[in-house]
Amino acid sequence: MAKLALIRHGQSQWNLEDRFTGWWDVDLTALGEDEARASGRLLGETGVDFTCGYTSVQKRAIRTLNLALEQMDRLWMPVIKDYRLNERHYGGLTGLNKTETAAKHGDDQVKVWRRSFDIPPPDMIAGCEFDLSKDARYRGISIPATESLKTTLDRVLPYWDTEIAPKLKAGENVLIAAHGNSLRAIVKHLFKVPDSEITEVEIPTGNPLLIDLDASLHVMSARYLDAARAKPLPKV
Repeated sequence: MAKLALIRHGQSQWNLEDRFTGWWDVDLTALGEDEARASGRLLGETGVDFTCGYTSVQKRAIRTLNLALEQMDRLWMPVIKDYRLNERHYGGLTGLNKTETAAKHGDDQVKVWRRSFDIPPPDMIAGCEFDLSKDARYRGISIPATESLKTTLDRVLPYWDTEIAPKLKAGENVLIAAHGNSLRAIVKHLFKVPDSEITEVEIPTGNPLLIDLDASLHVMSARYLDAARAKPLPKV
């Protein structure tokens, strides 16, 4: 049996400002740093022998993992960073205030962009201030102009299948620090959540989800380590 821990990064500056973030690289707030450290303390208390970690190439997730590992006294642990664990790309909504966007386009339209499974926001305009085509970390990568949850799943799950699942099947305990939608993709896959229900699954920030998996990576049990802040889990 292997154990998988999922951590959604702590509060970022744009979370605080209620702005659509997506692939834009925003740092943690002081509260976000505290949430990351708290995650590390909770994980350390489990006594699980984690052997490797994964995160995105976005600093809010990278720093969440580093701060958690520091609390666990495991900064030595191998960590792999990959853009396929990035947050969903919010396209033309990137940088916009969510309340102001709803006032402009209407609550119903914004809800469709945020909560539908397969309808993406408008494309990001090439050359705008949030265009990442010249960012060194994405050299040689085809950057999407926008993403729905479905297309986010389409990039996360192949990476899961080829890179992460083999480690778990070999009996390693794995820690992933990532984002609301990239983690939602993994939860959808493991818990077999229908398309129509996955957008309602919320993963709280700074509250590790610890999952016990059998040799075939079927979920045996799962729990949030901070029970007071737990969100409902899909049925196993």
